[in-house]
Amino acid sequence: MEFLIENASKNWSDFFVSRKNLLEKIDKELTIRSKKETIFPQKENIFKAFNLTSPQKISVVILGQDPYHGENEATGLSFSVPQNVKIPPSLKNIFKELFNDLGIILPNGDLTNWAKQNVLLLNAILTVAKDSPASHSKIGWEILTNGVISYLSEMKNPKIFVLWGKFAQSKKNLIDGKRHKIIESPHPSPFSANRGFFGSRPFSQINDFLKKTEQKEIIWNCE
Repeated sequence: MEFLIENASKNWSDFFVSRKNLLEKIDKELTIRSKKETIFPQKENIFKAFNLTSPQKISVVILGQDPYHGENEATGLSFSVPQNVKIPPSLKNIFKELFNDLGIILPNGDLTNWAKQNVLLLNAILTVAKDSPASHSKIGWEILTNGVISYLSEMKNPKIFVLWGKFAQSKKNLIDGKRHKIIESPHPSPFSANRGFFGSRPFSQINDFLKKTEQKEIIWNCE
């Protein structure tokens, strides 16, 4: 496979092996598209969210739509950007709510340390063409990531699914709401953050649930 590295996501091998045909189809499409467009994130980071977590240990899923489409922004983690990149508006609002909720200020937009604490920062669509949002929405990624959500929902240990905005909330039917906690609010985008995202206190809600279910709380200011 030229684009989707075969040894990626070893922690998820059972899941990915059963979807080999779908991955081969997506890989073929990406290979064709790469000849005429710049694709983000870099191919070694497409599965970064999976490589930093294992399904059995995941306690929180924060769902995004697709990667940032600007130069040097996409990292393979939903909402995250590299340390030296300007913080995008939605992430800026996430940080504003984090401060209002828990009084925490983060120095940059790199959320890798959240991922290392069993937070799956999952985009529903894992790649995008430069300067063209949602451009890879029809190549099969959502079939794969819908499977990820269902796969995690079927696990016995209770998880938290964070669904910001209507797109993320459209995945709610894939989640067993009796077994897991679902946190919903408007998207942190500047277009909707004032309609209920601000004041929703997702971070304290997450840690309250983790404490209640005897799981390790997230250190949100971990650097």
